[in-house]
Amino acid sequence: MRIDLNCDMGESFGTYVLGYDEQAMPYVTSINVACGFHASDPSNMLKTVRAAKKYGAAIGAHPAFPDLVGFGRRAIAASQQEIYADVLYQIGALMSICRSEGLTLQHVKAHGALYNLAEKDIGIATAIAEAIKSLGIDLYMLCSCGSAMVKAAQNVGIKYVEEAFADRAYTKEGTLVPRSQPGAVIHDIQEVAERVMNLVQTGTVKAIDGSKVALQAQTICVHGDTPGAVDMIKEIRARLDKAGIDVLPFGK
Repeated sequence: MRIDLNCDMGESFGTYVLGYDEQAMPYVTSINVACGFHASDPSNMLKTVRAAKKYGAAIGAHPAFPDLVGFGRRAIAASQQEIYADVLYQIGALMSICRSEGLTLQHVKAHGALYNLAEKDIGIATAIAEAIKSLGIDLYMLCSCGSAMVKAAQNVGIKYVEEAFADRAYTKEGTLVPRSQPGAVIHDIQEVAERVMNLVQTGTVKAIDGSKVALQAQTICVHGDTPGAVDMIKEIRARLDKAGIDVLPFGK
């Protein structure tokens, strides 16, 4: 039995520091690096890539809508062609930095509102998938479990993995509870760790209404930018290791 732990990183910008990248990096296996549209800048992107090289974390691009003010969490009325171009641009920027360090990209994971829209909108999901395919290299697309992203990746013919979220509540339909609703984010470390273990071992998670939802995830997203985040990641990793579950980048 194996699982990948992925985490959003490199979201600092200029003099503003966001997240606990250095503290969390040793306990995750894949990272999603902000590419300058919702957060980060070239210096922080390079710093994050070098940290990943140090700790052996697989690297993925984390493209978003061009929305620094809203941290990429606001939906923007963009055409599929605009989304395609924006995603391509962001992947290319991070890919160049990786190559300068002798590294390669493993995957692409959309951020924020772009991710949320791609869950349900096959057109947006396809624009992301086509941008990945156009590069002609073997990149995975990270997809929300059972979403339109999966269908888009299959239709376009690229590799993909399905992901679940450690600290986010799910509806009975298997979708994320919107952050605007109470209980959308779970803060109790032991509860989150137990949810992850159930998810990995049984393929199910308890929905916000108490029902069980099946999620066949190959990677689990942990957040590294909230209070107590590092302690939560450490507890999750400790439980997985104790249970003899291999924690490895999904690309290996």
